[in-house]
Amino acid sequence: FYRFDSLRVSLSLETSKEFQRRAQKLLHTPNPPLSLSLSLSSPPMAQEPSSAAPSPSLDDTLRLLRGDRDEQKLAGLLLASKLCGAGGDGADADAVIKVYRAVGPRFLSRLLITGMGKGAGDAKGAEEREAYLRLAISVLAAFARVPEIASSEGMVSEVPLVAEIVSKAIDQSIVEECYEFLLLVALASEDGRAKFYEPGVLDLLASHILNLPDGSRSLELAVRLLELLVNKLTIDMMNDENLQGIASMVASLARLFAVLHNAIKFDALHMLSVLLSQKDTPLHDALRSMPSRIWAAHIRTGITAILQNRVVSSEKLQALLLAECMMSILGENWLLEQTNIPEEQKPMPVEKFLLLVLESARIEVAVLLNELAYSKYELSKSSSNAEEAIKQKQRSLAIPFSLIEKIVKLISNVSGAEGLYISESTITKAIAGLNETINAVLDFLQDSKDHGQRKGDDLLAAVRIIGSYLAEAPYACNQKTRDLLEYILSVEGEDESRAYSLFVLLNDSPFYSVCFMLPMLCQITMEVEGCKTLVSFGGHRSVVNCLIKMIEQDAMMVEDNGTIFLACDTILNFLSNRTGVQVQLEPHFVNLLRTLALWAGTTNDPSIIMMASSICTLIFDLTSEESLLNRSDFDPRTLESLSQLIIRSLDQDIIDESRDHSDLRQIITAGYRRWAERFPRVRNAVERAVNISTAGAIPS
Repeated sequence: FYRFDSLRVSLSLETSKEFQRRAQKLLHTPNPPLSLSLSLSSPPMAQEPSSAAPSPSLDDTLRLLRGDRDEQKLAGLLLASKLCGAGGDGADADAVIKVYRAVGPRFLSRLLITGMGKGAGDAKGAEEREAYLRLAISVLAAFARVPEIASSEGMVSEVPLVAEIVSKAIDQSIVEECYEFLLLVALASEDGRAKFYEPGVLDLLASHILNLPDGSRSLELAVRLLELLVNKLTIDMMNDENLQGIASMVASLARLFAVLHNAIKFDALHMLSVLLSQKDTPLHDALRSMPSRIWAAHIRTGITAILQNRVVSSEKLQALLLAECMMSILGENWLLEQTNIPEEQKPMPVEKFLLLVLESARIEVAVLLNELAYSKYELSKSSSNAEEAIKQKQRSLAIPFSLIEKIVKLISNVSGAEGLYISESTITKAIAGLNETINAVLDFLQDSKDHGQRKGDDLLAAVRIIGSYLAEAPYACNQKTRDLLEYILSVEGEDESRAYSLFVLLNDSPFYSVCFMLPMLCQITMEVEGCKTLVSFGGHRSVVNCLIKMIEQDAMMVEDNGTIFLACDTILNFLSNRTGVQVQLEPHFVNLLRTLALWAGTTNDPSIIMMASSICTLIFDLTSEESLLNRSDFDPRTLESLSQLIIRSLDQDIIDESRDHSDLRQIITAGYRRWAERFPRVRNAVERAVNISTAGAIPS
């Protein structure tokens, strides 16, 4: 880096007219003087030419810029301000490109560094450095108005330095031109945008944006810049070097979202939604590890303002999406966290905020369900964009659905959580509202059933939210749910393999509709009446087939075991209550025997071994060894595998490890005594392997 050590510029507050006169005179001087005034009253680029001073020609300006001495280049750069003022419109763009090539990026970089007070050499005075800085930034901003120049390597390389200037500058005119330069470079090329993700750049900008005056052009430019960077940000670009900068950007946007009451508030809302709605990104961990939760309180304040005021539905949906994202990142309890911030004199009480979010979500669900039903069943399919409108409503519906599901979970967990409290009156209001919404969703499914529709991602999402609520209140909307249960268990997504990729707010999973209903089914089948309801339309087959598919897809997926065991418990329930319902050995039970043998045969997990053995024991109650071997759909080798499964479940080591499964051991031992005589091969294998008299696994 170099300083202008040979150049001595006397600084004064001369008028634009005098500056033009002296610069024009310099063009015709063979050896220009070492003293040239720079006006500090306004940026050189903003000065108006004097009518008394003739305009310099492009050739004269280029001659100075190509000179050997810094004095000539600087004089030429000052005169070039008139030529660059148009910023790339029409023929002026060609002139600006010629000027840029004549001066060269190296000289501009030296001028910029000198203005920042960096580099070697004698220290310049503060006014002199400010003049250099003002000139450098003004010229850079003017050059950047030409996309060809803005995308050049020389301009892109200045991004970190200009970001540093922004973070330190006091003069708003310098700040404004800095942001203009940064925005133009980011707009011009991918390389320009990538430069902002280098270490430290986003940190500088994020911290400074909060100091910009409300309503200023600098703030408008800064917000446009952040919008561009946010919309182009991908997960691959989130690395350890820039993650802290992106997290700082979230915190700054959160404060703008909280305190501003103009269009920028909505810009901040949209950017926060884009940043936080990406699933499983490193940014989530970075935000969770931030020492202060003020940013989260700011987002809460902004959401409150949006939901409390009259804004269009699309903006309310964005606010609900942001609330859903916050609960995904920080947990459902975020909805009940109270953090006071200086900008909010009277924060909304947490319980009132909970009801506000819930009520807003419920309203959106009611509106979207009505619009969807009308679009799907009443509106002419031949109308233009009808299909795209339906898809858009389906995507929108996923937002309040997911949010309501999280609120249901919050309410169910709050009683056992330390430091959290919801009054009985609030819980009563919330449950009343949830009941009303679930009834509306059931009506939507009834309408779909009446129109012969059972396939659709919106239908699948409707089943999920019903299942989530009934998991906590299995007998809510009891009659309507039981009337629709057969239809509910038959609903499919547009493509089961990618159903949740479309409803991105719902967790990726291989589950079908029956999986969403398993918590409720498991509870109602504990009673005979519930078993009768399920078996009356063959719903138990749906559960068995679902369990088989889950195990076959990936039996050892730990995160799926919870749902697998729910299905197992449901099957145990209706097999245990078989005396009250008519359950016979059917092909799906035969397939289940094979699947359970394979599942348990690949693991040493005592929970899996005991559960698989228990179900097999109860299925054996429905048949005999001879009948089983005579079936064309049963492989005799499976019987050997099942014998080994029974033996492993009676092994003393397994018994010692599974003391929490005493009820399953009782099912196995009691069942063995009932059917041992009907399964001689199994009995012989067990008696050979287990010393019954000493192990005590099967009491006589």
